[in-house]
Order: sequence, then structure tokens, then C-alpha cells
Amino acid sequence: MTHLVSFAKEVDEDKVTPGVLGFIVFAAMALAVWALMKSMSRHMNRVDFTQVPDPEAEQSAAEPPRADGEAAPAEPSGQGGKKQG
Repeated sequence: MTHLVSFAKEVDEDKVTPGVLGFIVFAAMALAVWALMKSMSRHMNRVDFTQVPDPEAEQSAAEPPRADGEAAPAEPSGQGGKKQG
């Protein structure tokens, strides 16, 4: 027991420590990061990463080149836009 008393006297009283408030702030930030990661994981699992081939692109690739040497006019493929319906 006397060893603990001598150790307590060696603690510098001018030293600043984070204390309980610092622990609470750190714990709250860790909890917020955990919740955000869990939410992000749930949202990423809902994303469908399989890409459906565009039938218009396959059709235009199969067409022979024009006789006048010009390329066929490009039509928007609709990829990247919002789905309607």
C-alpha cells in the first residue's frame, strides 16, 4: 500500500490529461464511425453491379460500314440515366 502512496506523489499535477470527457467524445466518435460503416455496407449490398449489355450497341457493332465512309450517327445508349417506370 505504501508503494501506491509514493506513486501518487510522483504524478505531475500540471500535466493535462483528456479525462472522462475525452473518453466520452472518443467513444461517441467511434460509435458514429461504426454506425456509418454499417450503413454504408448495407447500402453497398443493395447495389446491383451486373451490367446488362446494351442491345443497340451490339446491333450497331454488327452493322457493316456505310458506302460513303461516314460512321452511323451515334444514339444515346441511356446508360447512366435514371430508369423510368
